[in-house]
Amino acid sequence: MRTDNLIAMLAEDLTPVRAGHVLRLLALGLIGGMAVSAAIMIPWLGLRPDMGDAMTTAPFWIKFAYTLVLAVCGFWIVARQARAGAGAPAALTVGVLALAVMLGLAVMQLAPPDAPRHALIMGASANVCTRNIFVLSLPIFAGLLWAMRKLAPTRLILAGASAGLLAGAAGTWVYAFHCDESAAPFMAIWYTLGIAAAGLLGAATGRWALRW
Repeated sequence: MRTDNLIAMLAEDLTPVRAGHVLRLLALGLIGGMAVSAAIMIPWLGLRPDMGDAMTTAPFWIKFAYTLVLAVCGFWIVARQARAGAGAPAALTVGVLALAVMLGLAVMQLAPPDAPRHALIMGASANVCTRNIFVLSLPIFAGLLWAMRKLAPTRLILAGASAGLLAGAAGTWVYAFHCDESAAPFMAIWYTLGIAAAGLLGAATGRWALRW
């Protein structure tokens, strides 16, 4: 059989994928995972008791903006990685810029000679923050893996790392409803480490977890 005939025979029964199918599937995995993460976080850690007052302060919204921007960029990267051979340089650039802004804010807070540097960096929960974020990212990571296994990633380690980073950012966003830390150095270090830990998990498991 000629190659052209074989290709035509294999393609004749293909059904076009509906527009938006990839985004809907990933959103289902992401939202489902975040719902499970929130269901774990509320009885385990609880919501911060001063939520109403905190919402009137700039650091509260900076925290949510940082985690939300990283999550949106992560979602776009994952959506591209779920398609064979696609990249997302613009989303990666925005994510790096968000990290750079947070690091810049951290440097500004640490720069004054009389700055309480230890308190700004360690806060009151540095010993548990990264661990909590990592734990809360696991249900989200599982939901994203479920969705991506139904799609067509080809660079499996990169796709797994992207899913892990998205799960970490979304898990951090959920965790922010509990965490009352507001210093930029704290967030730049411990929040980012939690996100990175989830990304490393994704990179380590992507090769076999996303195998076709």
